[in-house]
Amino acid sequence: MGVRRPEPVPARLRARDVLRVGAVGLRTRPLRAFLSGLGIAIGIAAMVAVVGISSSSGAELDRRLSALGTNLLTVSPGTSLLGEQAQLPADAEAMIERIGPVRQVSSVGEVSGAKVYRSERIPEAQTGGISTYAARLDLPATVGATLRHGTWLNAATERYPAAVLGADAARRLGVGAVGPKTQVVVGGVRFTVVGVLDPVALAAELDSGVFVGRPVAEERLGFDGRPTTLYTRSDESRLEDVRAVLAATANPQAPNEVDVSRPSDALAAKQASSQAFANLLLGVGAVALLVGGVGVANTMVISVLERRAEIGLRRALGATRGQVRTQFLAESLLLSALGGAGGVLLGAGVTTGYALSSGWPSVVPAWATAGGLAATLLVGAVAGLYPAVRASRLSPTEALAA
Repeated sequence: MGVRRPEPVPARLRARDVLRVGAVGLRTRPLRAFLSGLGIAIGIAAMVAVVGISSSSGAELDRRLSALGTNLLTVSPGTSLLGEQAQLPADAEAMIERIGPVRQVSSVGEVSGAKVYRSERIPEAQTGGISTYAARLDLPATVGATLRHGTWLNAATERYPAAVLGADAARRLGVGAVGPKTQVVVGGVRFTVVGVLDPVALAAELDSGVFVGRPVAEERLGFDGRPTTLYTRSDESRLEDVRAVLAATANPQAPNEVDVSRPSDALAAKQASSQAFANLLLGVGAVALLVGGVGVANTMVISVLERRAEIGLRRALGATRGQVRTQFLAESLLLSALGGAGGVLLGAGVTTGYALSSGWPSVVPAWATAGGLAATLLVGAVAGLYPAVRASRLSPTEALAA
């Protein structure tokens, strides 16, 4: 009997060899590879740019809504079981400050009986509906109030007859500017106007008030030290938890006599806008990836049709079907990776330029760049799978004859 010879074992392709073989089609047809990669890059750039611009716009919207006070809650006295007006404890503000998620607390206390007039010659009945409040120094920062003229109370002026007018109060009193000679009568005492507020968007009740320091209110106007409205800012993620404990914290003995406002409408608008942006990004991203996938599939199918002679020659020289399939799949992945990387850079550049020109913060989410590259590779693999399988099924004789 003759000696049986072992069958030849095909050589294995290492990772470096797969990259070299996969890059053959890109090197030999650079213009087509460039145009195909450009199509993928434009699709990915469109997705990244829309995600980035939308995220930048959303960041700007969040910044503006946060500045308005989406996390602002107010605490005020309600009514007792007998239907009488309740009161908050004098230490309610200090107790609320102990709540962990609460970041800022301030308060005003209405000074009952302290009527406000432009001068002593105004009839007592013509009060103009203006209230007098003993205010904390940190009130503007907590409620988001800004000054139209002058300054807010400070550690020095809160002890002396100095007052800040709300926007409506200044209009009713006919005060258009501040200065040493601009005075109003509060509770029979002359106060110098040191500031005028702009309208307060989230605390409109303050617009018709006159604000004085707590020390001078207690000394000259008979203020009892009890707050009538407390303003709190908390972490937005814990806002409902804070709201649930505010009443019991402000007045542990009678939490039912405390009214707590609901979260600001600005917070609802912020959440709705975030959801709208998310839906938009999903839709645009899906369309961009579909366009890129069609481009890759089209390029690879044409490549297989044009390179049947090459495929037949490689099969005749001993390349297995798996190696041919790996070659074209690697080519598809390389084409997708190059196009995806270029698209990410182009999209990030467009986002940065547009955001800077609009005065927005430039935001390109990391998930958009990483997800864009990963999705491009996935789409490239799916799009190149059929052409790769088709190429591997060509017999050497059929391919060489073509």
